[in-house]
Amino acid sequence: MKRETPKDWAKRSVLITGGTGSFGRKLTQALLEKHPPRRLIIFSRDELKQHEMREEMDAPCLRFFLGDVRDRSRLNRALHGVDLVIHAAALKQVPACEYNPFEAVRTNVLGSQNVLDACIDSGVSKAVLISTDKAVNPVNLYGATKLCAEKLWIQGNSYSGDDGTLFSCVRYGNVVGSRGSVVPLFQEQAKKGVVTVTDTRMTRFWISLDYVVQFVINCIDLMAGGETFIPKIPSAGIMDLVKAIAPEAKLNITGIRPGEKLHEVLLGDDEARQAVELDDMYVVRSQFPQAASNPAVKGKPLPDGFRYASDTNVAKLTPEELRTNLK
Repeated sequence: MKRETPKDWAKRSVLITGGTGSFGRKLTQALLEKHPPRRLIIFSRDELKQHEMREEMDAPCLRFFLGDVRDRSRLNRALHGVDLVIHAAALKQVPACEYNPFEAVRTNVLGSQNVLDACIDSGVSKAVLISTDKAVNPVNLYGATKLCAEKLWIQGNSYSGDDGTLFSCVRYGNVVGSRGSVVPLFQEQAKKGVVTVTDTRMTRFWISLDYVVQFVINCIDLMAGGETFIPKIPSAGIMDLVKAIAPEAKLNITGIRPGEKLHEVLLGDDEARQAVELDDMYVVRSQFPQAASNPAVKGKPLPDGFRYASDTNVAKLTPEELRTNLK
């Protein structure tokens, strides 16, 4: 039976890769306010963002490690004595990954393997990979690299052995207002009176930083290794977002970009055969026999052909709801 990490966060030593990003900062705030760990390590390569974060958040448990997930030796040093890893470091911009494919692979795929190997070698108890809806049936390089990272992470349970690190994934959609989100772009464009849209038919899943942070915290205590956790979240059409942010602005239709989808999928019909539905999430169970069964995940099987996509999602946000959420 694989070992468990205590649910008492005060006993945990936690490391967040990409800890100075939008998700990492919000997770750090939430942990310091509600679940202060014994030690909380922010691992990232940006010294300016680390300095700003250190000035903003003053806590005796907080540590800052400069490093890159491409550097295995630095990861080994940073993970000494760590119980829990949340791996959020990645290159995330679709156009940037399309234009710089080698860099995306080195960070998102090889970097994830480095984190995984360092977790096993350092005796980390639990490790969670932060993934994206773009990993499902990917058409761009960013999605393909995150699909590879997911596969590495789930199969990492067979490498770690029965008493080693537990690996699970959390997969979700676009985060409202995060760096690189279309929301701040539309807000800036609204000031000039012209908003650019690639295709008016486009839909996306939307989730708030507060919600996703709490969801990840819940999944950490729920995981037994090998699961992919997917929250039930609302969708919105791109034109509803425009109406919420810039209802008076003119529209400039630019055409769909390379590597861009009209709609996103969080759970495809092939994966759904291994998934169960809970009140607030779907959980994809590993197909590999090495993965532990999880008695805490008691959901109902999904029907044949089930697909959780942004265009067919029953939970849809209206322009008014989007406007309220943005405020």
